[in-house]
Amino acid sequence: MLNNRVLFENRQQAGRQLAGALTGSHYDPVRFDLVLALPRGGVPVAYEVATRLQLPLDVMVVRKLGAPGQEEFGIGAVVDSDPPQVVMNPQMLEIVQPSERYIEAEIQRQRREIARRRQAYIGKRPPINVSGRRVLLVDDGIATGGTAKAAARALRQAGAATVTLAVPVAPRSTLDELASEVEDMVCLATPDPFSAVGRHYQDFTQTSDDEVIALLQAARDAQGE
Repeated sequence: MLNNRVLFENRQQAGRQLAGALTGSHYDPVRFDLVLALPRGGVPVAYEVATRLQLPLDVMVVRKLGAPGQEEFGIGAVVDSDPPQVVMNPQMLEIVQPSERYIEAEIQRQRREIARRRQAYIGKRPPINVSGRRVLLVDDGIATGGTAKAAARALRQAGAATVTLAVPVAPRSTLDELASEVEDMVCLATPDPFSAVGRHYQDFTQTSDDEVIALLQAARDAQGE
């Protein structure tokens, strides 16, 4: 049984609930052209959404820039785009005060990981072109919003017609900060206190690269690619 803090059994169930909200009376699925997932955890959620809405699915690889010695604390994010989009968190920079040398080294480290994941997830296949298209950006939840902000800005830079952010759970304060970055947002729950995304899932086991690859292939097969 789910307790008062846990909202979702797992990412798959959260994705089905999110898909249901996106096909409700307020949202018309034909308003979207494709679903982009933030890997790795966003992919199982986005797969359920893309399957329900019968839309193509791809990934947008974004990596958090970790604080010195405390990688779980994000000081910013970098996204796989041309040129790479970097978004820093001024509040965290003020607290951590990393050196410019550290920041640059962390950016380069995460860019190498982005390249590795891009190769693992899509190989030599080019990413889906987002120019002029209505993008549904999906993750398994948002905490500080740095990753989502970087992704939204990169999509703008790439010429996306509209960006709608869809997540199962996020703090209201973060959604308020992200409102100016996207046309619309869909969030199933904004618990207070929030704590962390994983606290609201019964099963928040880390999504593996193999699972991401399998889900992306299944989505391509469903689209007849």
